[in-house]
Amino acid sequence: MERVAVLRQLVGEIQAFRDFYERRWCSFDFDGSSIEDDYCCLDLEEKSEIVNMLEANMSPNKRSRSEKSCRILFTIPNLIGTMEQEIWKELPEDLHEAVIARLPIATLFRFRIVCQKWNSLLTSNSFSRHFSEVQLMNPWFYTIVHDGFGFDKVGGAMYDPSLKKWHHLSIPGVYPKMFLSVASAGGLVCLLDLNTRHFYICNPLIKAFKELPPSSARFCSRVVVGMVLTDNATNRSYKVVWLGCNGDYEIYDSVQNSWSRRGSLPQSVKLPLSINFKAQTVCIGSTIYFIRANPDGILRYDVSTGIWKQFIIPLPLHISDHTIAECGGKVMLVGLVSKNAATCVCIWELQKMTLLWKEVDRMPNVSCLEYYGKPVKMSCMGNQGMLMLSLRSIRSNRFITYDLFKKKWEKVPDCTLPINKRKQWIACGTAFYPFPTALP
Repeated sequence: MERVAVLRQLVGEIQAFRDFYERRWCSFDFDGSSIEDDYCCLDLEEKSEIVNMLEANMSPNKRSRSEKSCRILFTIPNLIGTMEQEIWKELPEDLHEAVIARLPIATLFRFRIVCQKWNSLLTSNSFSRHFSEVQLMNPWFYTIVHDGFGFDKVGGAMYDPSLKKWHHLSIPGVYPKMFLSVASAGGLVCLLDLNTRHFYICNPLIKAFKELPPSSARFCSRVVVGMVLTDNATNRSYKVVWLGCNGDYEIYDSVQNSWSRRGSLPQSVKLPLSINFKAQTVCIGSTIYFIRANPDGILRYDVSTGIWKQFIIPLPLHISDHTIAECGGKVMLVGLVSKNAATCVCIWELQKMTLLWKEVDRMPNVSCLEYYGKPVKMSCMGNQGMLMLSLRSIRSNRFITYDLFKKKWEKVPDCTLPINKRKQWIACGTAFYPFPTALP
């Protein structure tokens, strides 16, 4: 029992030190080549003062002798030696990987520079299996950004809603091409080159990038794209589906590394399809959902069976700029509702029995007052459990996130470059889960 108590004390000290360090961190390098934190502007005396504060007994109250000895044992200098001698040397390899897999993403990438062995963990099958067992609560958002003076300087940025922080990156071979982020699945993002009409798959977290072979059917850039994982355990097998307004479509299989067409649209589907090409698709299991209009409804395609199905579902009144989303296996609808001079963002859930939309939440009135009497346009960047919404009005472009599980609205801080603090403008984006083991 005493050994268990000591171990718990050790874990508590590590957690406290890590939490303090996380709050001071401002950026991390995915390559592990450099590290920057808020201590870069402090002199040595200030740094030592911070460390002393961590090690000092901050409470003026008296402590027992056992508490004092335990406090001395787990000060920062003794902590590393204790970990190495008492715990880590006897920790089984699989348990060691399981512990590392449960670290926060930012901490995980900082730990890659510790040694070659830890750096190579991301490509191992055993670590991939451990990481797949960790339930990731919130997705991140991958966005295409530019400097506001045209698309000459295009880049990528990732937003972590749990820490409310932006991370900037550059993927070799991607920029400065004209890309749209059109779909995602797990830790992978699908990009469409507007010039060549070629598709690309990337994991922005580890800067892995792959160009897909050209599609056998010619299509214009105005297509709706869906993506689904076919091997959720490793995040390494996926399918991409594009659908055009004339009913043409194709499916890319990462295992076969080729495009094919399976199944056909039902004869009841009215062509040409009236599709909102800015609206993203939803993937639930092996099924991809597309939203359509005239008539209003949803097209569903099961990649495992190749069967299409159409559902006619009337939209709520006074709705505009709407798109579908997913939350816990349910199909959701998000859109602007404008009546008289008032405008509000509303959330609906699709009722399976009646095939009708039921309102479940709306933006707080205080936030809606900002847009009273103003023309507002909305676009959705990411629709997997959490939404990132762009609300544009006169001389204003505000970004907010909405957690579909917690029903929580939050403002997104400006996306600025870490060097010169210049504001970046977000062109498009999609949600993805930060899987460092997912390979295109």
